[in-house]
Amino acid sequence: MRWQAQTLEAEDGSLPGLTRAGLVRTVRTPEFDGITFHEVLCKSALNKMPENSGLPFRWTINPMRGCTHACRYCFARGSHEYLDLDAGRDFDSQIVVKTNVAAVLRRELARRSWRREPVALGTNTDPYQRAEGRYRLMPGIIRALTDSGTPFSILTKGPLLRRDLPLLTAAAQRVEVRVAVSIAILDPDLHHSLEPGTPSPRARLELVRTLADAGFAVHVMAAPIIPYLTDGSAQLDALVTAVAAAGAHSAVGFPMHLRGSTRGWFLSWLGAEHPALLRRYRQLYGHGANVTPTYARWLRERIDPLLIANGLRHDQDPTTPPAPVPPARAEQLALFG
Repeated sequence: MRWQAQTLEAEDGSLPGLTRAGLVRTVRTPEFDGITFHEVLCKSALNKMPENSGLPFRWTINPMRGCTHACRYCFARGSHEYLDLDAGRDFDSQIVVKTNVAAVLRRELARRSWRREPVALGTNTDPYQRAEGRYRLMPGIIRALTDSGTPFSILTKGPLLRRDLPLLTAAAQRVEVRVAVSIAILDPDLHHSLEPGTPSPRARLELVRTLADAGFAVHVMAAPIIPYLTDGSAQLDALVTAVAAAGAHSAVGFPMHLRGSTRGWFLSWLGAEHPALLRRYRQLYGHGANVTPTYARWLRERIDPLLIANGLRHDQDPTTPPAPVPPARAEQLALFG
């Protein structure tokens, strides 16, 4: 595999932290059955977004590559193919860990050229996936960002974030800290099938409550909404109502998009679990990664009134129709409410 040949002297490339990384060791441990960790030393922690990305942040940090959440719809799956790993089971079970990411980040933030621009975590894979309990990378990252005066945001499905709440509360006294929690599904069976490695929806709702009680204006990504599986009126109403009851400050909902390798992985799951929907999906996603404009408009008209009625929309006058947001951008914009 390509990453096995990497050394600390490797040339820089398009994936910061990995193309200049050196493999230290490969680890398997009984408490993570079926998971392999590839520990690497990175030379870069900050990843610069393209100038034309249209996002409210220019920098991201990805402490790991791959994610044990194993969400069938995860848009980041294609990034694993760069490592000569597949975007399916390898993405779920072969986790690349940047063990020195906090130290490298601290050096980068100390440069005179650093302008303390906002930094986002959770834009690729979840920084609070289960492996964070083993490697404890986030406390060092949070301290480095805080000490440098750099504002940051975190998007997660992991209640493990609660461990670092004292750090985040202290950081918020010095820099702007934004937190967002992803909760897409309430039904236990569907959750287990679509997001088999994630904490339960109840645990994530409890995380929202904990963060809200600590004084954070919690944003919830009630997404992606899975066409014909989680887009029913009763389902959306229950989800938005639960999010509001948990104390969320704001929320956003948008349809799933299927780009690159994620499309094949998800449709394979759909064919096994819900074969009757395959034809409808081919029509809905027939022209690319996004749903048809007709469906997107229909879904906005269904979910936006729910968000407004529950006090979860703060971005516009409730009487003004919302402008459409492409799903690919919405997932990252969700970090900033």
